[in-house]
Amino acid sequence: MNPIARWAALACVGCAALLSGCTTDSAPSPGRSVAPGPTATSTVAPDAAVQLAERYRRSGGESDVYGIQRSSGPGGVPLLIVWTHNSDEDAEIFDDLKGSILGYLEREEGLSLGRGYLMDVFGPDGALQHRLDARP
Repeated sequence: MNPIARWAALACVGCAALLSGCTTDSAPSPGRSVAPGPTATSTVAPDAAVQLAERYRRSGGESDVYGIQRSSGPGGVPLLIVWTHNSDEDAEIFDDLKGSILGYLEREEGLSLGRGYLMDVFGPDGALQHRLDARP
């Protein structure tokens, strides 16, 4: 193997190891959330999430919301992923958005929040804006 190919191969292996985020720790650090979900996502919401957001907006919900995905999180609690065009990360705006979405999902979609819920909100660039673990 020529020296250039050898260095290229070593660089690729090194990058792969670095990007994989390998660690010898088996448990998350105490301050780190163990809630599922990415810290960034595609700016394109899945079709079912777009359809749910359309129903939410038609019922008077926030016009910036273009995706709401419902799935089952740890222990079966609802995991909600929200995509918004609003880049404002203000806590008050998040609280209003959270209340609006939860109210709609409980009232119109039959969502039960008795055991709590998890919510991730992603902004227009796909970056995580808010992550909330509202389990008791």
